[in-house]
Amino acid sequence: MTMPEFFGCSMIAFGPPLALFTFTIANDPIRIIILIVAAFFWLVSLLASSIVWYAIVPLRKFLAFGVVFSVLFQEGFRYIIYRILRRTEQGLQVVAEDTRVIENKHILAYVSGFGFGIISAMFALVNVLADMWGPATLGLKGGSEVFFLVSSAQALSICLLHTFWSVIFYNAFDTNNYMHIVYVITTHMVVSLITLLNAYELYTASLMINYCLTVTTAILAFHVSGGTKRSLKRFFTCQ
Repeated sequence: MTMPEFFGCSMIAFGPPLALFTFTIANDPIRIIILIVAAFFWLVSLLASSIVWYAIVPLRKFLAFGVVFSVLFQEGFRYIIYRILRRTEQGLQVVAEDTRVIENKHILAYVSGFGFGIISAMFALVNVLADMWGPATLGLKGGSEVFFLVSSAQALSICLLHTFWSVIFYNAFDTNNYMHIVYVITTHMVVSLITLLNAYELYTASLMINYCLTVTTAILAFHVSGGTKRSLKRFFTCQ
């Protein structure tokens, strides 16, 4: 049963992102490069927050402290990527086969956000998946039987959220909409801190809050990228 559970939870977490990558990124080398660069910057933010957490010895035992600094560093590096992409737009336009990557700035935000999201989800779930493979799962005796399922659902949520956050974040700086910047940082902090409830097996509460924020953030990202009810209707009717 461990192997089916492994593949099932893997598909929950990475099935939709794999589809997004296949249909929207895989055919464009520039998008792949941007995704890899974004993932690298997320890793650097993780390293930076880990150094701070390790350096401040008295606060190491407080997990929330590490979460807060991790979020702040991630948002800081999201801004760095934004600045880099905006400064290199002309160069990208020269080498890009598909000029839509440059002409539609929301595509750059989407791809870099997806890079943030996929690496974040992988780091959140890879150890859980390793334990899930079996032949038995050590150390989870007496724990909830839905732990793996919840972990997979939350990994999917954070991947999608990072994608939506980047679309909102980049547009906010382009239009000087500081309320949206505050929204991104605040919701990122809330989503990250709410996962601490999992230590008390309050999975329903954490998942409901995470996915309510995911849907809300998706709607906002759709709006700032120029989406309308008419375009949404045309998408669902394949017109």
